[in-house]
Amino acid sequence: MKKFTGTGVALVTPFKADGAIDYPALESVIEHVILGNVDYLVVQGTTGESATLSEEEKMDVLSFTIKINRSRVPIVYGLGGNNTAGILSAIDNIDFSEIAAVLSVSPYYNKPSQSGIIAHYTALADKCPVPVILYNVPGRTMSNLSANTTLELAKHKNIIGIKEASGDLEQCMRIANGKPNDFLLISGDDMITTPMRSIGAEGVISVIANAYPEIMGAIIHGNGEYSKKGTFSLLDINPLMYEESNPVGVKCLMEHLGICEGNVRLPLLKASEELKSRIKSAAGKINTNQFYSPHLE
Repeated sequence: MKKFTGTGVALVTPFKADGAIDYPALESVIEHVILGNVDYLVVQGTTGESATLSEEEKMDVLSFTIKINRSRVPIVYGLGGNNTAGILSAIDNIDFSEIAAVLSVSPYYNKPSQSGIIAHYTALADKCPVPVILYNVPGRTMSNLSANTTLELAKHKNIIGIKEASGDLEQCMRIANGKPNDFLLISGDDMITTPMRSIGAEGVISVIANAYPEIMGAIIHGNGEYSKKGTFSLLDINPLMYEESNPVGVKCLMEHLGICEGNVRLPLLKASEELKSRIKSAAGKINTNQFYSPHLE
């Protein structure tokens, strides 16, 4: 499981102005983050706007990413939802030969009980041919995956970790304190990755690594002071990533940096002119040259 102890990037899906997937831009994004020394790619998570892609588009994006990646880093595929039977059926139509693990968001909208969440993930993990990483993000699902539930699911041989994006450090500490040694606690919030590391988190699945993979590498692989330096460099810009919803902010930043255009699909809208101006100003204060990849030394 060491392959998931570093920086995972939740890849954006670039779009053209007409809403079509921009595959040349996706290639540019993939090369940008791999050259920035991320440790693995997460395809079709929330940041990839998976909610607005068809099943055919999702498979096309996955296949394209596999082709461009050329086995340089592991690939994690987003496979979650609130229809357990639908997810189990989808497994039959996926080629897992180049997929190292799946990231599966806790069921949203239904607001299941903790027992229901356990039953859902158990069914998924029983069938999935690759390891499962849980994803707890109550701000989107309106349903928290409690520490006790996480620790119960951690007993399953095919559930290897959790992306914790609850923002609740006490809950994360309870997971860190009670989890098996080989169960991964992964930060799901860029700005609390450094404190998460201090309690036992072994990696991050990052949004802003789409734009600044070098900084996230410093945060997750650097010593305490270097990790703090990376975190503090993002203090002004990171909140702007979410003001008009993710991935609106990070795509706006990536457009400013010349990586891809800032187009998103409805019901999201491109960043407002006011937000765009603030992102440009905050980005002007960041010097990526001061960061390197300590884990490569």
